[in-house]
Amino acid sequence: MIDINAPVTDPGVKNALDKRGNARESLLPILLEVVKENSFLTDTAMKEIAGALDISSAEVFGVASFYEFLPIGYNGKNTIRVCKNISCYIEGKDEIIKAIEDFLKIKAGETTRDGKFTFKTANCLGWCHKGPAMLINDTPHTDLTPEKAIALISEYT
Repeated sequence: MIDINAPVTDPGVKNALDKRGNARESLLPILLEVVKENSFLTDTAMKEIAGALDISSAEVFGVASFYEFLPIGYNGKNTIRVCKNISCYIEGKDEIIKAIEDFLKIKAGETTRDGKFTFKTANCLGWCHKGPAMLINDTPHTDLTPEKAIALISEYT
């Protein structure tokens, strides 16, 4: 049972609740705010959100796990997402992914040892007309080549 009177200890959750309120319909904006502040969601944060909104932690986890842009568990300081849809595939996304994996020395779905980067693929980033595309944090980058992708990532090291 969740204690709706339990104090909120996660600063990201507290700030999100202060900004968005504690109505059930604020769940998604609250989750987005917590990710914006903390880079990812923890079990504790999701339980605190559930308590504050008087809903089950299973419901919070269900919403969080549905959306690609709500990472659960540790995420690096910078998140790189490469689009893997058919348009980006045709334009060379596999070469982009390989170049990034070689440069960062990790595979898609992993985080670098120093915690600077988490590398992921995404079903669609909405830039099909300018693929291949990637996001670094919230910034889109399009018309990529392997060299351009590495140059962009290098700006964050």
